[in-house]
Amino acid sequence: MELHDVMLSRRSIRKFTEQKVEAELVDRLLQYGMSGPSACNRQPWEFYVVTNEQKLAELRKLGHFTNYQSPLNIVVAGNLRRALPMQLAEFWVQDCSAAVENILLGATSMGLGACWCGIKPGKRLIAKAQKILQIEAHIEPLGLLHIGYPAEQVEPRTQYDKKRIHIID
Repeated sequence: MELHDVMLSRRSIRKFTEQKVEAELVDRLLQYGMSGPSACNRQPWEFYVVTNEQKLAELRKLGHFTNYQSPLNIVVAGNLRRALPMQLAEFWVQDCSAAVENILLGATSMGLGACWCGIKPGKRLIAKAQKILQIEAHIEPLGLLHIGYPAEQVEPRTQYDKKRIHIID
């Protein structure tokens, strides 16, 4: 699939088949995530790959918008010990968001469906995810990705809106 097609075809998929995602595809998704840019190359990300049925069920109950039946979850989190210091510390959010988008685009390119469910900045969601996944306090979950083979077709689209473009010459 050409990059243009991947970009326009990447849509939130919320219905999945029961087919498991092959380990080599999961590994490729993680490679895509870790190939994203990060401020000062700090690479402050951690990836929690969840296929355990009990943990998947617990993560589905994490919040109001996380209840999708996917065979795979990847929780992308920021390791605050690897974040930039002091007033630059929150750049990890951008770094991990770039990793998430790379995973979403990679999933689309491989014929997988994915849906990004936000965790941060919800303090209650962060605490629940840390507890479910037994994550230490210095690692802060950013988002939960539902990934699997799509059981629904969503049409490609562009959301291009010329009115939102501001050219400063």
